Amino acid sequence: MEQFVENLFTQDVIENILNRFNLDHSYKKLGDFENYVFEVYELGKPKILRITHSSHRSKQELESELDWIQYLNRCGISIPNVLLSPDEKTVEEFTVENSSFFASLFEKASGDPITLDDSIFNEKLFYKWGKMIGKMHRHTKEYQPSEGIVPRQHWDSADLLDFEKYYSNEELLEHTRNVVGKIQQLAKSKDNYGLIHSDIHQGNFFYDGNTIHVFDFDDASYHYFASDIAIPLYYATNSKHFYSTRDERNRFAKKFLTAFLDGYEEENKFFSDWIEMIPLFLQLRDSELYAVFNKKVAPEERNDRVKHWMKEIKQRMGENVAIVDIDFLT
Repeated sequence: MEQFVENLFTQDVIENILNRFNLDHSYKKLGDFENYVFEVYELGKPKILRITHSSHRSKQELESELDWIQYLNRCGISIPNVLLSPDEKTVEEFTVENSSFFASLFEKASGDPITLDDSIFNEKLFYKWGKMIGKMHRHTKEYQPSEGIVPRQHWDSADLLDFEKYYSNEELLEHTRNVVGKIQQLAKSKDNYGLIHSDIHQGNFFYDGNTIHVFDFDDASYHYFASDIAIPLYYATNSKHFYSTRDERNRFAKKFLTAFLDGYEEENKFFSDWIEMIPLFLQLRDSELYAVFNKKVAPEERNDRVKHWMKEIKQRMGENVAIVDIDFLT
């Protein structure tokens, strides 16, 4: 979290938010990268509280995200639902100096976190992963924002795509402009473009052995469905084979994506022309992450893992290649 936000986020802010939602005054911090996320309690029952600073998201953006979550929940998709405040709001605002914190409450997801060394990190999970995303895409084709809800932004309106703010290397900037330009030229249809989660990696769902329970819809945007396939591939490969060779990553990618797409196609059609899109979205994720690291992690705070990650991203950007090759799909 940026330092100026940390300075604003005082104990009084937390206490006021807990009071507004009639929550117990005991809590456990779960994360603080782009949002503050806490496990909180209502009469001892666990819930999830997310607190967002106005420098990250507007109230309208948050309300549109939560409207979509509520829609997907009504469609029977296994995601923690939004819980209304006592004033029946999905988002409560708390003004601090010349800015605001926005708070929203959620059910706690069922299931357990996934670890890379777990025996269940296998083809069965990859199949379920794809099936869940395919189901989300299928239902989202019929989604219309509720009355009064401003639609979520499109992918190329995101702040992170203003790459000049986050790195100045002209070669890298030229690479990212080319990647973004190619994606912007892709044809759009109801079957390939819509509101997507944008970040369904293994850290953003729990698994109960049968069903995947997705959370953290903070990056939701209107985007190509193929991006929601590329992102799981990117993170699963990068996490499982962080220090591996390209050949090792390619072998894993084939195993992962074969099982993933088998699950996806049970719920939604995977069109052959999406294959050429996936490497572009893998490259886009590299560019976005390079911007995130520069924005969020000061050079003196970068550990060895972040330094290695940034070095590999920079090398791939210079060579104009994605993290893996997917020619096995053609």
